[in-house]
Amino acid sequence: MSVLEIKNLTFGYKDGPLLYDNFSLNLKKGEVISIVGASGSGKSTLFELINGTQALKSGTIKKSKIAQIYQDPYSSFHPSYKIISQIKEVADIKDIDIFLTKLNLEKELLEKKPHQLSGGQLQRCSILRAILMKPDLILADEPTSALDNIVQLDVMKLLMRFLDRVGILLITHDDDLATWASDKIVKL
Repeated sequence: MSVLEIKNLTFGYKDGPLLYDNFSLNLKKGEVISIVGASGSGKSTLFELINGTQALKSGTIKKSKIAQIYQDPYSSFHPSYKIISQIKEVADIKDIDIFLTKLNLEKELLEKKPHQLSGGQLQRCSILRAILMKPDLILADEPTSALDNIVQLDVMKLLMRFLDRVGILLITHDDDLATWASDKIVKL
């Protein structure tokens, strides 16, 4: 089942070159596709186009229910509220204990504010929130770039445990990570 279908996408910023010219992509549940490219190549713009925060010049984007995991977990949580409150705002938490175990998170961490957690803990909370939203598609924008190599690998392994439920579109600068994690790599 396709969770993301992009057909003949054309997009460029005003007075700039086209970032996408007749670009197509099809992502199915259970797949990981990595978008790899240098800064300014249009990786994050693609997510904005998928989310509808940028308007297409031409082409179509059909998508299923989306959850996003951002590069900087500290900016994806409000600093003044407990993690659990922020998860409850967007997701049903009835299965939270199952996912806490899978993500190696202690329930007590959810009662804390974002600044009280390490980057790795907070990124796992971000993955927890995304999974509890029950998406069909996860957009993961450099989800491991702020983490050390060991934590980076652990976080990606954790995220990939959910491929039976989702398709993942991953933005990364890391060619090795893309090669290891992906069914397909798209270079921009």
